[in-house]
Amino acid sequence: MRLTGPGGFLSELVKAVLERGLRAELRDHLGYAKHDPAGKGSGNSRNGSTAKTVQTEIGPVEVKVPRDRAGTFTPMLLPKNARRLGGLSDVVISLYAGGMTVRDIAHHLHRVYGTEVGPDTISTITDEVLDEVKTWQQRPLDEVYPIVYVDCLMVKVRDGGTVRNKACYLVVGVGTDGVKHVLGIWVAQSEGAKFWMQVCTELRNRGVRDVLIACCDGLTGLPEAIEAVWPHTTVQTCVVHLIRAAMKFVSYTDRRAMAAALKDIYTAPTADAAETALLAFADSPLGKRYPAAVAVWERAWDRFTPFLAFPPEVRRIIYTTNAIESFNYQIRKVIKNRGHFPTDDAVVKLIWLAIADIEDKRARQRAAEAGKPRTQTRQAPPRLVEGAGVHGWKQALNALDIFFPGRIPIDVR
Repeated sequence: MRLTGPGGFLSELVKAVLERGLRAELRDHLGYAKHDPAGKGSGNSRNGSTAKTVQTEIGPVEVKVPRDRAGTFTPMLLPKNARRLGGLSDVVISLYAGGMTVRDIAHHLHRVYGTEVGPDTISTITDEVLDEVKTWQQRPLDEVYPIVYVDCLMVKVRDGGTVRNKACYLVVGVGTDGVKHVLGIWVAQSEGAKFWMQVCTELRNRGVRDVLIACCDGLTGLPEAIEAVWPHTTVQTCVVHLIRAAMKFVSYTDRRAMAAALKDIYTAPTADAAETALLAFADSPLGKRYPAAVAVWERAWDRFTPFLAFPPEVRRIIYTTNAIESFNYQIRKVIKNRGHFPTDDAVVKLIWLAIADIEDKRARQRAAEAGKPRTQTRQAPPRLVEGAGVHGWKQALNALDIFFPGRIPIDVR
């Protein structure tokens, strides 16, 4: 006897369990057992059954659903018009979060379980999480976030009959306890200050009263929007992004020398020392050979120099948005199989599911290694972003409290 598939052992077992449960529900609904004399004159009785094929995670199962003569029986175990069990929905959502397209999922279910589920049905199943996504996107936030990182992913979305590139922005905040949280996911409907004003205003309405440092990559309109909503926030350009932007103009043979020259700029103790190092770099043979690399730093100078005012404990944290970029790398692995998304909501839905899926996988790996000695026997990765802690946070928090007096809540100092 086959284990799974139509007529398999597990299918017959599920069929027997479902039918027994449905018969028990009907008995409770009628108030008497089958062949019980107490049912005489009750006004309602059993009226045979109707065959119904249900899609499950082990394949299609044909179930006989009992009926009553009055037509008032509504089973809870297998509701009317339901054609699949909840376990199948969990399988579909898990495969979708792992990066499979709806057509790939349909083919996988048919090949492995013999279950026929169309792409439209799979889309409907995954859309069931949209309410959870909206609740998450509208949840209240902390009043103060010492550091906020902003970065984006480029995705293709169908818009009015054409496919166009859109920017999907992710905002990660570091709370006063040093724990990172994804504050929200937004697909840009427009570019520039208007869009960022909407994002910042939404965060403000969700409870974010103050942000100490916003670390981003020269996004158009973002600094102005942040300063309009949180006037005292320091907007800091990501140093690693500046280095990468400069390296785009440098040949491979000169990259090592270029990296050494740029290091003198971003490791300078003061803004004056950094300006001196930039001028020296511009006058050097390397700087004259690559003037475009020099121009990258000159254009971003006003947004870079705030970095130099912070002590080393803070510099190590705001030096780069790599904390969010490593997260984006994992997300790109999920979305690379899709040619385009049908809607903006589909983008947000998949990224939200990917976040939950990645963190769940890592949590299971850590749970499997729980109790082992803290040596090389533990190979499970830490949290990626959501719920991850910042290394050296206590020292950085003390430095931030001195640099931004009175802006960090007293109960966390």
